[in-house]
Amino acid sequence: MKLNSLLERLSVRSLTGDAAVKISGLDSDSRKIDKGYLFVAVKGNAVDGHEYINLAVEKGAVAVVCEALPEDIMQGVTYVVVEDSKLAIAVLASAWNGYPSEHIKLVGVTGTNGKTTIATLLYKLFKNLGYKAGLLSTVCNYVNDTAVEATHTTPDPVSLNALLKDMVEAGCEYAFMEVSSHSADQKRIGGLDFDGAIFTNLTRDHLDYHLTFDNYLKAKKSFFDMLPSKAFALTNLDDKNGLVMLQNCKAKKCTYSMRSLADFKGNIVEEHFEGMILDINGKEVVTNFVGKFNASNLLAVYGAAIELGAKDEEVLLQLSLLKSVSGRFEAIRSKDGYTAIVDYAHTPDALVNVLNAIREISVDGGRIITVVGCGGNRDKGKRPIMAKESVRLSDKVILTSDNPRFEEPEDILNDMAAGLDSTDMKKVFRVADRKEAIRLADVMAEPGDIILIAGKGHEDYQDVKGVKHHFDDREVVRDIFETV
Repeated sequence: MKLNSLLERLSVRSLTGDAAVKISGLDSDSRKIDKGYLFVAVKGNAVDGHEYINLAVEKGAVAVVCEALPEDIMQGVTYVVVEDSKLAIAVLASAWNGYPSEHIKLVGVTGTNGKTTIATLLYKLFKNLGYKAGLLSTVCNYVNDTAVEATHTTPDPVSLNALLKDMVEAGCEYAFMEVSSHSADQKRIGGLDFDGAIFTNLTRDHLDYHLTFDNYLKAKKSFFDMLPSKAFALTNLDDKNGLVMLQNCKAKKCTYSMRSLADFKGNIVEEHFEGMILDINGKEVVTNFVGKFNASNLLAVYGAAIELGAKDEEVLLQLSLLKSVSGRFEAIRSKDGYTAIVDYAHTPDALVNVLNAIREISVDGGRIITVVGCGGNRDKGKRPIMAKESVRLSDKVILTSDNPRFEEPEDILNDMAAGLDSTDMKKVFRVADRKEAIRLADVMAEPGDIILIAGKGHEDYQDVKGVKHHFDDREVVRDIFETV
């Protein structure tokens, strides 16, 4: 493809060199540059791609997109200056792949919690309705039936558009994706043509990156600000920031709520360990999900499906058949009469939601034993909050390691324990080894008790000092249950 074709939708400040040079590939990572490539120099939080322009040229780049010309202009290389190279790589990646998002109905889901569940259930629902569909999620990406490993909640623009192209070529009519705050802030979703957006909620998370809650909110809102008028914007009225997302939004505005009048109104009629009966807009449906947070997630799925043109009766039928997403409120029963629930809850709000759901369905007299940790090199401010909420809503709490990364596990546990007083500590245990923490919970459990193992959910690794060691909470639980 010629460079000038790639630049058609890009606002170019200046161009030096041959605009018609042939391009064989493109990337913003200098390590991936090859002969004939276009290199896009992006200013990141830790690394400035402009420092690698000459290296990219040495590796074969014939064109460079940058925000400022380098001091050394190489002969035979075309330099394109733009105002925002983060947006540029997204637009260029879309152009390189033939603007795939324009040939598929693309729906993005954003918010602190619920993104994976909603995106995955929408993917499964439309697959069950007979459509080919794609999924971009934290757990796994899917090009119709083909699984593609997920490394980020939202991939980089080059990988993202390549996956969307694969979906189009596979005949997918729909694609559902998680839109993280990082991806919105870094404009990884720039240049994509969305047909719908869903907002779940907003609670404290990722402040190690965004620094302030306001910056975090603005990153989420920027996704809705970019929506075209043909799209729908579905927001959760039960979150105080739900309507904020719709300010300055040109898309069709829709709402869902468990508490207020909304376009899609829900109410839990009956709830037990195996599921709940949910009333949606006056019609009852039996589901396999538990908890108010899941009822809200199902409302979002229902609303989005209706906005995409699915028939009411068919959507309700599919909601009754759908199963929970891997690592989300995943129950494992022991032969001794107690149950372990593995859940990805890694924010205070998510933890509270899961614990409240457990309390609402637990058998009289059954205790809640919570195993919880916090990730290393992430928002330290939520650590004492996570510990405090665990103690408030549990009978016993075991503080343990999550993904310590480059921090010492005991230091993380100290940060968590800092939120607890002497009374709280009477029902708290500290076991840095996660496997031993789960084993202790099993030893403590009695018939009717529920063990919550929070924080990792679907993850099958533990990140320690930059190395990912195999570790799956579900595997550990099953092994322990089978050997006792």
